[in-house]
Parts: sequence; C-alpha cells; structure tokens
Amino acid sequence: MTSVQGGPSTQDGPPAPAPDAAAPTAGTLPPPALADGVQLLGETKGSGYKQAPSLVRRADGQTIQLTSLLYLVLEAVDGQRGLEEIAAHAGAAAGKPISAANVRTLIDQQLLPLGLLRLADGSQPEVRKANPLLGMRFRYSVTDPERTRKITAPFATLFNPLIVVAVTAAFLAICWWLLMVKGLASATHEAFANPGLVLLIFVVTVLSAGFHEFGHAAAARRGGATPGAMGTGLYLMWPAFYTDVTDSYRLGRAGRIRTDLGGLYFNAIVAVAIMGIWWATGFDALLLVVVTQILQMVRQLMPMVRFDGYHILADATGVPDLFQRIKPTLLALIPWRKTDPQAQLLKPWARAVVTLWVLVTVPLLVFSLVTMVLTLPRVVGTAWDNGVKQQAALAHSLATGDPTDAAVRVLALICIALPVAGILYILIRLGRQLITGLWQKTRGKAWQRGVALAAVAAVVAGLAWAWWPAGGTYRPVQPYERGTLTDATTAIFPTATGRDLKQGQAGRTVALWPQGARKPTREEPQLSMVLVPRASATSPGAAGATAPAAAPSWVFPFDKPAAPDDGGNQALAVNTTDGSVVYDVAFALVWADDGADVLNTNEAYAFASCKDCAAVAVGFQVVLIVGQADVVVPQNLSTAANYNCVRCLTYALANQLVLTLDGPLSADGTAKLNALWQQIADYGRNLQNVPLSEIQGTLEGFKKQIMDVVQADPSAKPRGATATSTPTPGGTGTATAPATPSPEAPQTPTTGATEQPAPGTTAAPGPAETTVPDATVSSEPSQPAGDAVAPAPVATSAAPTGTAAPSP
Repeated sequence: MTSVQGGPSTQDGPPAPAPDAAAPTAGTLPPPALADGVQLLGETKGSGYKQAPSLVRRADGQTIQLTSLLYLVLEAVDGQRGLEEIAAHAGAAAGKPISAANVRTLIDQQLLPLGLLRLADGSQPEVRKANPLLGMRFRYSVTDPERTRKITAPFATLFNPLIVVAVTAAFLAICWWLLMVKGLASATHEAFANPGLVLLIFVVTVLSAGFHEFGHAAAARRGGATPGAMGTGLYLMWPAFYTDVTDSYRLGRAGRIRTDLGGLYFNAIVAVAIMGIWWATGFDALLLVVVTQILQMVRQLMPMVRFDGYHILADATGVPDLFQRIKPTLLALIPWRKTDPQAQLLKPWARAVVTLWVLVTVPLLVFSLVTMVLTLPRVVGTAWDNGVKQQAALAHSLATGDPTDAAVRVLALICIALPVAGILYILIRLGRQLITGLWQKTRGKAWQRGVALAAVAAVVAGLAWAWWPAGGTYRPVQPYERGTLTDATTAIFPTATGRDLKQGQAGRTVALWPQGARKPTREEPQLSMVLVPRASATSPGAAGATAPAAAPSWVFPFDKPAAPDDGGNQALAVNTTDGSVVYDVAFALVWADDGADVLNTNEAYAFASCKDCAAVAVGFQVVLIVGQADVVVPQNLSTAANYNCVRCLTYALANQLVLTLDGPLSADGTAKLNALWQQIADYGRNLQNVPLSEIQGTLEGFKKQIMDVVQADPSAKPRGATATSTPTPGGTGTATAPATPSPEAPQTPTTGATEQPAPGTTAAPGPAETTVPDATVSSEPSQPAGDAVAPAPVATSAAPTGTAAPSP
C-alpha cells in the first residue's frame, strides 16, 4: 500500500499560543524561521478544489494543505526577512497589498499552530501528528529515504511503455488461463498435502507484498518524485508494508496515478515470473502464488479504506483528503440545513464523485462495524476452538521432530489470533475516541453531558447483553452455516427465527426421541428431521384465510424412488438449485439371524435438474448373517440421472457387503467391529471433502477390514463373502445404473433395521456397491471417467445418519 503519511491535513499541530502580557512585542521578535524539516511541495496539480491548495510537509512526514496566501507567506519566510519584507514579498506574489499586521496574524493563528515555524525563542515546535482511526499503527521503518532511492532506482526502467504493455497482456492471459482453463484443484492438492509447500507459498507471498512497495517507489522515481522511507506496520488487523511517496504530490495527476498503480503492476510482474518458473518446472503448487497476487490486487483496489484504490480515487479527483470530506458532504445532504461553506470548495464534478464515494463508503463502514460487533463472540469462539486444535497439532509436531509442520502451525496460530486482536483493538480505540470526544464537546453543558453519558451506558449495556457468555453465544462457527448477517444475529436473538428454521441457522424447537434412546450432545451431535408447522395469516376457515403454499413438485420425468423397506438403506440426493452441490450419504450395519430371509436393499440415487450443479449419493451397507438363512437375495442399486441439466454432475455409489457367520462374534471381535464402524461413520460424515475418485477405494478398504475382523474371530467362522460395487457417474446427459442383485443359494436370512437419513438431507458425490456372502470376494465396480473432485458444497448435511452399532 502507498503511504502519504496521514494525507494532507489542516488540523494538526500544537494548540494556538495564548496571549501573554509578558511576551515580546513585534519589534523585539526575531525574524520568523521555518521549523526544521519543513518542505514546500507547491500547488497541487490537477486539483479537484475550485482554488487549488498548496502542500507543505513537516519533518514528521505529515502533509498539510494551505491556502495560496498562507503558502506565499511561508515561502517568504527564510529566517532573515522581517514582517514588512515578508508582507511585501507575499503581496507582490499574490497581486494585492498585505500589511505586516496581516502577516503577524497569519503566523500567530495559522502557521505556528500547525508546527511550520520555530517558536519565538527559536526552539522547535512540538507537533501532534494526525492519528486517524483507519491509519496504520506500530510503524517500523526498514529503509531510510536514501536507501529507498538506491534500491528502487533500477526498477524504474520497468515502467517503459513497451514493458508495461507486454506484462499487462501476459498477466491478463495468465488470469484467464488459470481461472477459466487450468483451475486450482491440482495446485491446492499438491500444496496442502505438504506443509513445507504451504510455508514456502506463504514466504513468497510475503516477499511479493514487499516487492509491491518497490513498485510504488519506482513509479514515483519514474515521474521525477523522490520516494521516502519504506517499512511495515499494522493496518486494520493485519501486518502491512508501506512506502512514503508524499513527494508524488509534486507530480501531475498522471504521475500520481502511476505511482498508485505501481504496486499493482509489480504484483503482475511477480505473477508473470512465477508462471515462467511453472512453465519450466511443471510444479503446480506455484500456481497458488499467482492466485495470491490476484487476491492482493483485488484487495488493494478497494477504495473504502486507505489501500491503493483509495489513493487512485483521491488522485484521480484531485481531492487528497477524502475522509475529511465525509462530514461536510453528509451535512450538505440535509435539505433544511444551511449549506456548509466547506461543501462548496470542490469543483462540481469532483463534488459529485466525492458525494458518491461518501454514500457508498459510510454505509459499508457502518455495516462492517455492526457486523464486527455482532459476530465477535462467534469469532472468538471459533478462534479459541481452532487455536486449541492447532496448539495440539503444534505439540505433536514438536514431539515428532517435524520443524516444518511446527512452523506452519505457528503461522496458523498467528493468523487465528490477529483478527481477534485487530477487532478488539479497533472497537476499544473507537469507543475511547467517542467517549473522549463527547466529554470534550459537552464540557460546561450539564444536561447534554448527562444525555451523552446515558447513551454511552446504554451502548455498554447492550454490548454486555450481546456478548454475555450464555447458551451458544460463543459457539464456534460450524461447517454447515452460511455465515449471513441473519445467521450472526441468531446467537443474540435466538427466538426471532424459531418459527422459520432454515438449514444452518441456530434456533429453538421441540425434538422427540424414542424412550431409552441416547440423547445427542454438543460433542456427539445427531442429525434429525425437524417438522415446522406451516403458519397461515388467519385460522383455517376464517374469512380471508390464506391457503398454505403447495409443496414443491417432483420435476423429473420418472417416479420418485420408493422409501426403503425394513432392513434397506437408501441415499437420495436431489438438486434443483443452480450452482449448488447436494450430498446424501447413508451408512448402515445390519445383523440378520433367526433364519429370516435376507432381502436387504442398498440404494444410491443422484438426480439433478439445474445449471452448473452437482448431486452426489453414497450408500454403504454391511449385512452380517448369523447362522442359516434359506433365502439370501440382497440387492445393490445405483442411479445417476440429469434432466434438463447444463454442465451438471451426478454421481451415485452403492456399496454393499454381505457376510455369513456360523455364530456370533466374540466380545473381542464385537469391540473391534464397533471401533472400526465408528471410524467408518466418521469418514462418512466428511465425504463432502473427499475426491470422488477416492471414495470407492476407501470403502473397499473398509470392507476388507471388516472381513479381516470377522475372519480373525474363531467363534464366528465366516463361510464367505460377496462384494459388489456399482458406481454411477452422470455427466451433462442422463445416466442410469442397472440393479446388481446378488442372489445366493439359500443362506441365512437377514432381518434387522437400518438407520437412514432424514428426508431432504444432503450428501457427497459417489457410486453404488453391494457385497453378498460367497466363498470368494468379487468386486467389479465401474469407475467414473477421470479423477473428478467434488465441487465445494453449497448445501450439505453431515453424512451417515444410519450408524447402528453392531450387535450380535
């Protein structure tokens, strides 16, 4: 980001000296002299003011706007001229007579309070630099102006027009190819599979942010300005680099805008250079560095805070103090209020642009502040939850002697802590400024001070109520939550959404559980179907009663699959929302004994009728037959179909394993199977994060582990197993998979209930599989083409709702 050291200001400096009877008279005062370090920058070129202001920079870097008359007086001050000579010099330049008394008034009331002149005793003034709320904090200079000029001088040649055109064209082509053709899946997978690569990408990104500042300094040199110090600090809540390019005010509008765009141009250079390295090495993880450059550029273009976009807008309009224009602009919009003279200082076109900027920026800043306050408890809760996990991972990395992973964990902890610390700092500082300002403005006004203190007390009470640690106020953000402002307020107003519960929202309702069933807890939640009554405006039958809205219709040209029978397992993913992803996962473990018929059905259906959407269904069923069964005919079915879909993905995986045992498992075997099934259930809950190409192989591995547990148990004596797998991917057309029944010679029948997800739950992309007892294990899945990765879910629900604990 560029830095103009606080921007032009007319408000800073020591308070005006009080008249003193013992002060020396005008005749005994020494000639006025400039304070040390004061630089006269001259009149602003391309100004948006009707009368262009002149700029002066103090030794502390603060740039101050002066009227032309004040600037002429200051220009005439050289430490040798008296008041008469200064008046003559300034009057000749201004084209009108100026008296020595006028000069004395301007010096005493304007120039001395601004800290631009030495005091009467020849000492340097004590100045107070502007400290805006949205300014940079904790600045630390890395290079002094002389060193900045030396190290950035060679880079000024990069602003040759031919080089600029070539780099810009290459950068635009890279953005199109990377985001629209190549994609980022392989780069993300490659990088995050290795913590060392994540650390390398982070380091390169930080260095490129420093190189961004070289762009501002080099662009200033290209235009003829002299860049100042470069360093680092904290802006808002994140570390940031800065470059002092205040001297660019000497340049015209084009030169200043080139300076503002110089950092973005150097980000483009980094992206092109990284693509060259990728071209030579084929190392996909490098592409993430290109993405970080694009994200940095987008962030820097925001004009609402003091990023590059703010300075571009300020220099394009010739109004370098945009934030100081907020108050007069808002006051000028009040119809019944007399027009503030400050609002008339700008040219009409510049005033229109600034007014539009104020109307956009102020609501966004207020919205950001409100959101910051409302979401602080959830942010703190999430930061604490993730911080504990990262701390545990850090301890494990240190214990195993993995310094690379430990470094990544330390960075993660820093990134978790910084937003919370930044939000708290901004809120505390804003509160302190408001209280201090109200106290000063109401000095000597008892009634107004009382009202102000009452308002402050009300705000404090409201914050205490909103942030009080009760219920789910500090509940960590969950993966299924959407993160809207409405969702953020449910922690404070939970009853407001009680009558209209939606997926991902927190609220209150009544849930019924079977007698004796284990209740869900925060640590071990369970999915449930919530039935919300449809409210009408009036009671049924009353005059003007509104009929309830009709339920959504089945849009597909075939019948909806019937609900599963007892002992059946079904995953049904239906998507009719453009651009979204729907997952449905059903896992079930069924025991069959007492000679019942084994007719268990495992089904997976994925249907889509929308644009650029995905529907994924995964059904996994394990049937364990204890003893003799006369009829064993399990079925494994999967279907994936698209209807009127454009670029849709439908994927259904049915995977079934059927084992016949001579007797029940031993206590040790049951415990092992319980532990393995818990692992399988945990895997099912996170299927939305697993590439489609890996799901089937993982389920096959789980089936082998189950068979190993059973075969290793001497009391079970398995007769055999049969495994079938039917994955059904769908592209932009329709795809269906035939049923895969696995009839057997009479074997032990299967009776037992499977647990299934509540209607309407969503799940992850996958195929269909079945496994039935036999002397050998056969698996002939039909694999989907390519190595597809499930798109990021838009609407998801935690997977297996059916995870029945095995019981003999």
